[in-house]
Amino acid sequence: MASVAMVVTNACSPDPRVLRSAKLLAKNGHNVTIHAFDRTQGSPMSEIDDGVRIMRYHIGVFSYGAKWKTVSGLRAFRKTVTSSLANNPPDCVYCHDADTLEIGVKLKSKAGCILIFDMHDLQHTWVMMGRPNSLVRRAIAHRLEKRNLQRIKKSDLVITSSGAAKGGMFPGFREYLSEQKVDSIVVENRPEEVERRQKVIPNTEWTVAYIGRVREIKSFHLLTKALELLPKSERPNIKIAGDGTATEDVHTHLLNESSRLGIHLNLHPAFDASTLPSLMEDVDVMFAMYPPERGNIKQGALPVKMFDAASFGIPSIVNSDCLMGEVCTNEGLGLAVKWDDSEALSAALLSQREAVIALEEFGKEQHSAFLNAFEGLF
Repeated sequence: MASVAMVVTNACSPDPRVLRSAKLLAKNGHNVTIHAFDRTQGSPMSEIDDGVRIMRYHIGVFSYGAKWKTVSGLRAFRKTVTSSLANNPPDCVYCHDADTLEIGVKLKSKAGCILIFDMHDLQHTWVMMGRPNSLVRRAIAHRLEKRNLQRIKKSDLVITSSGAAKGGMFPGFREYLSEQKVDSIVVENRPEEVERRQKVIPNTEWTVAYIGRVREIKSFHLLTKALELLPKSERPNIKIAGDGTATEDVHTHLLNESSRLGIHLNLHPAFDASTLPSLMEDVDVMFAMYPPERGNIKQGALPVKMFDAASFGIPSIVNSDCLMGEVCTNEGLGLAVKWDDSEALSAALLSQREAVIALEEFGKEQHSAFLNAFEGLF
């Protein structure tokens, strides 16, 4: 069986997509180690999770975002991992997202490792976050995209997190890669099929939640505008759980607005998979809307939180006019709303207050196709 070195530039504490693919390979007899960049040095340096070893690199404290110190930290992480793996090369380097591809390309060239690339997102669009109309940032994003595609084309297998629905209107990341003459297989961010406590219809109070990475404040400006349109007696509690580049700004905004609107606010820090069920216990609607200007939303991003919420019977409100809205509508996972339409969002949130939905598709066929493609490389 193969030795696999997965690489990811977060602490994998948790990263559901990374852990899901690692555990799937481990359950099928492969030896998997995750090399993770623990930027805050807040997680154990080494642990075993269902047969997968997680090695977290503590090389200093670095924030998330486009800061020079962050960039230097990523360079140091890539250099350290490359050096470590070069001393004892694995059979396969499995790169999660484009900011790890440099490692895989070097190991493939120097040690003959098989290179797998898993594209969770369009990494070059992250440069646009916060300032999507900046000409400078557009130029940087274009340069990053060109470099990333050159590296992606050196991969032996490319996996991505979305593809157009059969007979659907909107593209996914698979179609983006296809336009660049790169073949890929789709493995969506769907949770494991396990028994979970399902949503209970609220009697009086209800809760709207955002559970995941907190990266952009515009989403929360839209949310509070929508909640202000509801009668005071029908306004929900708000729950926010997770960390990210915009956490401080989002918390400040919500603390101010919750006080003004008379809404109870529940803030949680980063969480792991074991605490997700308790976080979901009192959630009635998941809010999963994002500014579309950055590009990856219209090009096919599918929010993990939409699938996670559905597995607990909780409906989501997502962006319309893109793949996530189409999937949400087709599978009955909630409602899709036009971005920046606070009236439509307000009505959608209230309409889903007592809705209980079911996730029917857990991606088993996608996992099987992934395993077949992986084992076909050896």
